[in-house]
Amino acid sequence: MDESAIDLYWIPLGAGGHSVRWNGRIYEALASLHQRRRARDLYHAALVVTDCCGTRFVIEMAPAWNERSPNRGVVRKGPVGTKLLGRYRAFQYEVRCWRNGRIADVAEAVQSPRRISTDPRQADALLDLVNTVPPLTWGRDELGSGDMWNSNSLVAWLLARSGQDMDVIQPPSDGRAPGWNAGLALAARHKHRRALTVDGGPVTRRSGRARVPGL
Repeated sequence: MDESAIDLYWIPLGAGGHSVRWNGRIYEALASLHQRRRARDLYHAALVVTDCCGTRFVIEMAPAWNERSPNRGVVRKGPVGTKLLGRYRAFQYEVRCWRNGRIADVAEAVQSPRRISTDPRQADALLDLVNTVPPLTWGRDELGSGDMWNSNSLVAWLLARSGQDMDVIQPPSDGRAPGWNAGLALAARHKHRRALTVDGGPVTRRSGRARVPGL
């Protein structure tokens, strides 16, 4: 039997694209000035999950237009910036669970891959969870967490919900992953609602799934 695994990759923001990289540096310069701290390197997180049969799945959130493969494993779409603009492909993102897929610019990954788990139950749970992530608006703080929703939010949410110790998972040294805390905040809400269900408390339902408070 092949070994199940969850591997985390840290890709420098804008790797392979000068425009995104410079925009990221400008954003971080302004953010660090506002927060009165030193600017750090920014990273985008992606996952590679191997199931017990040895099949690899690349999991990440990315703009809908940046990958042309017709079999890229899209399981969810959401808006970028505003829900109104999200009707147009240029302002849509995709959540992908790509069987035997690829990570763009993986050659530039830093301190990667990091093996997070070899527990087959956690790997299976994470693969199931990908299909249930709510399509929040990329770049907005709809959770009131103080952090915007983006690709890092998805990865943090998946790792937390699949039972990982999030206190020991950090970006590369002197780096930062914007959006990470938004994913943790959403995972905490799901955990709270699950506790209410177990204790017999009320749970609001929508389309057969527990409704996330505040959405």
